[in-house]
Amino acid sequence: MIDDEARDGAGRLTRRGVLGAAAAAGALGALIRPSRAAGRTLAPSDKVNLAVIGAGGKGADDMSRLTDQNIVATVDVDYDRVARGMLDQHYQLLPTRTALKAAYDKARRYTDYRRMLDQQKDIDAVLIATPDHHHAVAARWAMERGLHVYVQKPLTYTVEETRKLAALAKANPKLVTQMGCQGHSGDDGRRVVELIRGHAIGKVREVHVWTNRPVWPQGISRPAAEPKPSGLDWASWLGPANVDWGYNPQYAAFNWRGWVPFGCGALGDMGAHLIDFPFWALEPGLPTKIETRHSRWPGNPDLWSTRRPATLEGFPLAEVVHYEFAHAPKALVEGGRLHMTWYDGGILPPTPAGFPPELRMNPEGGVLFVGTRGMLMHETYGEKPVLIGAGLTEKAAKIPRSLPRIAGGLNGHEQNWIRAIRGEETISCPFEYGARLNETMILGIVALKADQPIDWDGAAGQVTNVPEANQYLTREYRKGWEL
Repeated sequence: MIDDEARDGAGRLTRRGVLGAAAAAGALGALIRPSRAAGRTLAPSDKVNLAVIGAGGKGADDMSRLTDQNIVATVDVDYDRVARGMLDQHYQLLPTRTALKAAYDKARRYTDYRRMLDQQKDIDAVLIATPDHHHAVAARWAMERGLHVYVQKPLTYTVEETRKLAALAKANPKLVTQMGCQGHSGDDGRRVVELIRGHAIGKVREVHVWTNRPVWPQGISRPAAEPKPSGLDWASWLGPANVDWGYNPQYAAFNWRGWVPFGCGALGDMGAHLIDFPFWALEPGLPTKIETRHSRWPGNPDLWSTRRPATLEGFPLAEVVHYEFAHAPKALVEGGRLHMTWYDGGILPPTPAGFPPELRMNPEGGVLFVGTRGMLMHETYGEKPVLIGAGLTEKAAKIPRSLPRIAGGLNGHEQNWIRAIRGEETISCPFEYGARLNETMILGIVALKADQPIDWDGAAGQVTNVPEANQYLTREYRKGWEL
């Protein structure tokens, strides 16, 4: 991602980079401390030695797609919960989990990934599916030890972390990196990109992106601490989060996304799956202006006030984020200025002129491209694209395939990473791309926390109109869990 060449304010980075990320790339490369397995040449017939960090929940789902490899280690803070996830309502092993349980039973177990990465030397690659606040720390620890990494979305919790991981990946090109953005490997999503780039709807004027998330507790005041489950390592769950919060099921284990110290809200959850396609197809660079509108902040004792509380603990229940990209390519975007609006909390975009009355926006999530000759709408992960406008289907049929297809499509994203590690094919969503997408998502959260419109200088890596908003580009870390 970070080159010696200068980039403009659209996100093509200069040597300045945010917080010196570009200048640090070489230094980060010097930090690599290879494990015994790191860098070994793998043939297509070889199995990759994998470690899974965050082995329950989403990590279990990802791991279930990789049981044909050697899963040599797992990290989780609550193995009692992991075990419960293997069972049905009658407390029997689910048939679909047989291979997964065998992998768990074979692997060495840890509750702290720092200990695993320092002690276990037979690991080739690490899959990270923790809460958001761990992503960058775990990924950097793994990459510094010469390990390939797959990191679930969002790639990182802050802009600074995004650029540091991108710099580390750039300095160490032999490491295969993948962001958990499964739609990027889907057949439908790749066809969406081809159709937009092939001018199926003409030049794009605006884009609308929406999701039904949150589907977890959000917009509420922080509840009081409760006794933690006996099998939960709460100190390791908190990890890098520099807060002294006791356990409560309202934010652990699944419900952490709506709480500021741990998650990135609906944008962090679904932004990668939805914003991916306009960002990929149109290549607009980084946004230059971001503004949010949202429901009231939780934790404000004055029920009639919309003022942001001094300490941000939770995210509002719903938000609308408007992005402006001032340097989009004029060949694809009318006038070279792209307007993209994000809606969460179940809010849907307004119905544009010419939208068929019988057609419905899927309330679970989707993207609507509005062009000079028509519209294209698809659901989450790029699925089920629909062209809206006379003659567009016939025109689209003439637009050839230009992107390779990934074996397995949406369900092949993890195996694409494995094949790329073995040198069999190109990686689908490397940090080179994923970091820029992630930065765009996270800048929406920066604008939300600033609670006013921000102007973003992508080359300098700074908010230029609200200097105090730059504090939200980074964060403080708990001692021993620093980035």
